[in-house]
Amino acid sequence: MGDKAHTHPGAAGRATAADHPTSVRNVVLVGHSGSGKTTLVEALALTAGAVNRAGRVEDGGCVSDYDDMEHRQQRSVQLSLVPVEWDGIKINLLDTPGYADFVGELRAGLRAADAALFVVSASDGVDGPTRMLWEECAAVGMPRAIVVTHLEAARADFEEMTRICAEAFGGEDPDAVLPLYLPLHGPPAPDGHAPVTGLVGLLSRKLFDYASGERVASEPGEADLPQLDEARSMLIEGIISESEDETLMERYLGGEQVDVKTLVEDLERAVVRGVFFPVLAAAPAAEGARQGLGTVELLELITRGFPTPLERAAPRVTTPEGDGRELRMCDPEESLVAEVVKTSSDPYVGRISMVRVFSGTLRADQTVHVSGHGLTDRGHEDHDVDERIGALSTPFGKQQRPVTHVIAGDLACVAKLTRAETGDTLSAKEDPLLMAPWDMPDPLLPLAIEAHSKPDEDKLSQGLARLVAEDPTMRLEHNQDTHQVVLWCLGEAHADVALERLRGRYGVQVDVVPHRVPLRETFGGPAAGRGRHVKQSGGHGQYAICEIEVEPLPGGSGIEFVDKVVGGAVPRQFIPSVEKGVRAQAAKGVAAGHPLIDVRVTLRDGKAHSVDSSDAAFQTAGALALREAAAEARIHLLEPVAEVSVLVGDDYVGAVMSDLSGRRGRVLGTEQTSGGRTLIRAEVPEIEIGRYAVDLRSLSHGTARFDRRYARHEPMPAQVADRMREEVRAAS
Repeated sequence: MGDKAHTHPGAAGRATAADHPTSVRNVVLVGHSGSGKTTLVEALALTAGAVNRAGRVEDGGCVSDYDDMEHRQQRSVQLSLVPVEWDGIKINLLDTPGYADFVGELRAGLRAADAALFVVSASDGVDGPTRMLWEECAAVGMPRAIVVTHLEAARADFEEMTRICAEAFGGEDPDAVLPLYLPLHGPPAPDGHAPVTGLVGLLSRKLFDYASGERVASEPGEADLPQLDEARSMLIEGIISESEDETLMERYLGGEQVDVKTLVEDLERAVVRGVFFPVLAAAPAAEGARQGLGTVELLELITRGFPTPLERAAPRVTTPEGDGRELRMCDPEESLVAEVVKTSSDPYVGRISMVRVFSGTLRADQTVHVSGHGLTDRGHEDHDVDERIGALSTPFGKQQRPVTHVIAGDLACVAKLTRAETGDTLSAKEDPLLMAPWDMPDPLLPLAIEAHSKPDEDKLSQGLARLVAEDPTMRLEHNQDTHQVVLWCLGEAHADVALERLRGRYGVQVDVVPHRVPLRETFGGPAAGRGRHVKQSGGHGQYAICEIEVEPLPGGSGIEFVDKVVGGAVPRQFIPSVEKGVRAQAAKGVAAGHPLIDVRVTLRDGKAHSVDSSDAAFQTAGALALREAAAEARIHLLEPVAEVSVLVGDDYVGAVMSDLSGRRGRVLGTEQTSGGRTLIRAEVPEIEIGRYAVDLRSLSHGTARFDRRYARHEPMPAQVADRMREEVRAAS
């Protein structure tokens, strides 16, 4: 790292299939929206010789954000795989969206990768969600490096940005976050800003000038040496402190000169172990240039300092029945275990599955076993089937380059797996296995939709099924109480993408309608009612009279029916008919059209006719009796209450608790957690938190998350209930 002087693009640049896990590096780029991840991917592809000009392949398309929707939204909304080759190593670059609504794509990228590049903008700094993601990677020991972009910005300061990164990411050991290179500035522009034209390698003590559009190595000038030597000493001490050789620090402090080769080897081992995090600078190539600033150094770090798939712990797998199974670490000769990390649809090819092979070798036209996790609660169809895979290919922009096989450690795309969904496991037909699922956030923003027309209604079900198959962070609900079709999303941008995909990919036009929460009704006190259904119109008539008493019960009791008829006033065969009529009316509601719950209905008396009484007549009488009792009683409108847990940074605890109180919430308690965060537990009416996923993100600057679960139904305040009834009357 830093002691090679590349002056030409990497070998062929077009990665196909790797021949051994040691020749593969899987790297995910993460960072906030606008930090420059996609631009960096394109710059790396250019330097590696994979494109003919910045970000372009032969057909003129971008290598990363090539989807038409991404062009319209001007941001990444999905995971993209860009494979390049450098010094004989295949590098799978996984470009992830930076916007919080697409965290599912980010987590898929983390699952597929063995190391992470955190891309931070010199003009924007490090935001809260990026810090949280760093902690998440630290928890699983994922190797990481930091790339500072946007050095051309007027107020960009690489040294200051390095200090900020050390504070944000270093934790108790800020000396583990140090730069490998210092920027070399050119003559100041008229606005006083001196552009970065090159880099000085701290270990190699060489200057790498990119001013000509290609990397040119030379010796630093005398004026650069004091700053270089100071930073170099800090870097050497940081590397030695993380060295596995415990005697090295003692020898270094004793005046022994440590050779560069030893330092580089220790640096590489420390990065692989996830205990040292180098900081680099990068910028896209200028018009007509062949290399962007810092891209060679970054490719060197990836190929020499990032782990091979062999250095990643073997995944935990079980049989479909749940029995554990041991796998040898990333062995191409082992039993096949691969995972679908992304599913997409192509109008010409059909469903395309991006897979990471963790064990064994995947071959074209092979029959594999597809195991799903049974996410039926999210609208996914359960499946556990054998399928013959279609062609294997390596993606590059809109192109798919055919390959014959994919070994353990590599990524590729599989065509025409009709049942496989994101998160599914592909394994050998004769030895089916299942990988443990990765954590996915629960979608908490409801989007109620209706088909725009009858033709759309016919296509809606299939379109929604495909949508949730592609995106495990989306949940499909057919609400039996409100009779609404609800797509649960992570945020407004996530919802917008879902609607656009329904229209663009599946040709389904839908209308967004107000989301309704399932309300209930109950009696506020005891009441009595008489149901009289007597009709005579020739032939057999209708005759049924019943008298009931209704009293409220504690929450969760449901509908209780009691028979206290004496003397046979209501014949025994018609008592179930009365109950059936009462329950049918309760399901329809007695005041505002919401189901009636938590009451005891007691049948006290009635009358029957020897000829005209019937099951249907007593059903009708039972319903009429309940309605009459409701007309004379005080009916409470019940609303669902959710138990909400909010994990938020200490700086925002007061604002979040105040906001919850404004939503008629009751704070149950708080609990201090690690990382300067507080867990707030509260009960909040569901009608008040329909948009809480959006509002909480705004309130906490994206640093808080929450979950919710149904607690119970309870009476709605009178003024709120009156407003709801007014809205119902206005709508009708």
